[in-house]
Amino acid sequence: MSTVLLAAMLAAGLSVAMAGVWLVARRPGASGWTDVVWSYAVGLAGGVGALAPISGAPTPRQWLVAALAGAWSLRLGTHIARRIRPGHDDPRYAQLRSEWGLRFPRRLFAFLQIQAVAGWLLAISILLAARNPSPAFAWSDIAGSLLLCTAIAGEAVADAQLRAFARSSGNRVAVCQTGLWSLSRHPNYFFEWLGWCGYAVIAIGPGGGLDEHYLWGWLSLVGPVFMYWLLVHVSGIPPLEAHMLRSRGEAFRDTQRRIRAFWPVPRLEEHPKA
Repeated sequence: MSTVLLAAMLAAGLSVAMAGVWLVARRPGASGWTDVVWSYAVGLAGGVGALAPISGAPTPRQWLVAALAGAWSLRLGTHIARRIRPGHDDPRYAQLRSEWGLRFPRRLFAFLQIQAVAGWLLAISILLAARNPSPAFAWSDIAGSLLLCTAIAGEAVADAQLRAFARSSGNRVAVCQTGLWSLSRHPNYFFEWLGWCGYAVIAIGPGGGLDEHYLWGWLSLVGPVFMYWLLVHVSGIPPLEAHMLRSRGEAFRDTQRRIRAFWPVPRLEEHPKA
């Protein structure tokens, strides 16, 4: 199997997965499953890309990268699945359903296929990290793995802190500002981005991709660059904060004034940037 054929198979698989979840998500109250399926599908595509036979049996690095992708996918997908409330749409999709009206099913299909393309780009980053031909394990493998483990753990801690706050707070319009949420309005998004930096470190390798002539490793930077753009400017922070402003009002505006949107740094007095 060639790398080009493998990449095409991953693209097709992700497209089919998102078409399948469209059959469910177009129904009212079922949109939350889109992110669950996307998380699992990207992790599976990354694992297949890492381990599929191209030139011999999988190397230790391929197994390492596949395991990291699987851990990320299972944690994120399972976390999202546990948040789903039957009969309730995800606020972002509820807003799209309202805006698109009768065109919602058709436009949702196109929207989910765009997500399939996004997932494919990320799966390619995983593939590039796994296929680095330099001897394992180099310092870059260790550094990239530590980044990924930190990212998975950090996102899990942020999610747990938010769940604990939601359970303990009796005020439905209160905004979590404790723990990691006192440093960033979206620490879970920051750690999600950080994980994709880990794949890039592994893919580029100890010699910057030069000594082993693996310049393809630099393409893995599409993962963190694309994820930052997606989370900060497109489908992450903008629609979520629009929902928070509608539901939390002045309480969330106060949070916006004092806590940065993305980078986890101490509180600010002025209006922050990402």
